[in-house]
Amino acid sequence: MPATVPQIADAVVAELNAATLSVPVTAVRAYQPVFDLADMKTLRVTVVPKGLEQELGSRGSTPREVKVDVAVQKKLATTDAAEVDPLMQLVEEIAAIFKLKRLAHAPLVVWVKTENVPIYSQEHMAELRQFTSVLTFTFRIME
Repeated sequence: MPATVPQIADAVVAELNAATLSVPVTAVRAYQPVFDLADMKTLRVTVVPKGLEQELGSRGSTPREVKVDVAVQKKLATTDAAEVDPLMQLVEEIAAIFKLKRLAHAPLVVWVKTENVPIYSQEHMAELRQFTSVLTFTFRIME
């Protein structure tokens, strides 16, 4: 059976939770990553299915690409570099997990690209004193 978007998101969660990172994370999959600000004192890593693209390929095939967002969020005590830098490093580490790899729990799914623009939300930092960074991963289903 071909991989589905939720299955791919679950495979991303599994890879994140199995990874050894500088900051321990427990990733979860959600369709609406909306949390109360009071609950954001704990680091949250949320995987959200984002999109599916199909196009005509060679010999009548229809390659599919799936986009998955990974949000890294945490309420900050301050906006000092000493508190933000480890979160920025975590985002870079998460980006590196998938680079040039197949997903272990979905072996027909390969990484295509990672986007992290902007690298963090200036609005969340200014208005909520919350670090928010969203990585968008694109994976191709090789069928």
